[in-house]
Amino acid sequence: MQAAGNMNLSIIVISYNTKEITKNCLDSISESLKGSSINYEVIIVDNASNDGTVNKIKNLKLKIRNLNLIQNNKNIGFAKANNQAVKQSKGNYLLFLNSDIVVLDNAIEKMFLFYKENEKTVHFLGGKLLNKDKTPQPSAGPFYSLPVVFGALFLKGDYWGLTRYSPNRLKKVDWVSGACILARKSYFEDVNGFDENIFMYMEELDLLYRARQSGYQTYFYPEAHFIHLGSASSNGKTYPILQVFKGFLFFYNKHHKDGFSQFFLRFMLKLKSLIALMIGKITGNQYLLKTYEEAYKLARLAEATSKRAKMA
Repeated sequence: MQAAGNMNLSIIVISYNTKEITKNCLDSISESLKGSSINYEVIIVDNASNDGTVNKIKNLKLKIRNLNLIQNNKNIGFAKANNQAVKQSKGNYLLFLNSDIVVLDNAIEKMFLFYKENEKTVHFLGGKLLNKDKTPQPSAGPFYSLPVVFGALFLKGDYWGLTRYSPNRLKKVDWVSGACILARKSYFEDVNGFDENIFMYMEELDLLYRARQSGYQTYFYPEAHFIHLGSASSNGKTYPILQVFKGFLFFYNKHHKDGFSQFFLRFMLKLKSLIALMIGKITGNQYLLKTYEEAYKLARLAEATSKRAKMA
């Protein structure tokens, strides 16, 4: 569908069993843009929630202008759902927001106006994400070279600002969090959108890596503030860690095909898993044992797949 000339901005939110969180996100969008001159639409893609999310969204349609709901009959993942929304969007510009975002003050308008003034040099833009207590949340960083992966796995890279950070000034960066990305629709389409082979995690790194290869630049804009609940709520859970391991393996298989890079990545993932398993056995920590047994299997499976490919 072609972008409609009178529609400025399409705000895209993906929901999956996050009824109250999604409602809070939509309410904050509406409140943030109250009185704004931006002509916008909100597109919600629900990935087959079974917690009453859809009914909650339908009720909100009465008070939020241009709220459009796309209902999927199964969970198709983050990347595919976002691409689905883009195809139906009418705006010339796209703002991707996670459902666990709460927009603060006039952050959307501030971010949008800055982008429009600078879109010849700023092609993809991220806002400043905050934790629930409004402390800065690391949400930008360098692409995952082998040293950066090492820092992430073994050196608490986020703590030292090696792997992710939250700048206090406008900064050109390699990537910004997929929880909040603004871009001209034509730029997003030019790099073929999100890779639908990624179900969840690292979609934004892949997207912005391809964007950089196509000559587009990504910037972090600290003047627009958003609370992002997801990062804090996912700590200590097995699923995100496994998805990050899968993300590293997918990213390197796609973008770094040389044998050394892939070998060393798998080596680091196996080493991280073995160290965590050793600590888990010594301390009796079942979470570590469960998580890193699965993580080790992922790395070994990737290794076996690589060997088979070389022999073919």
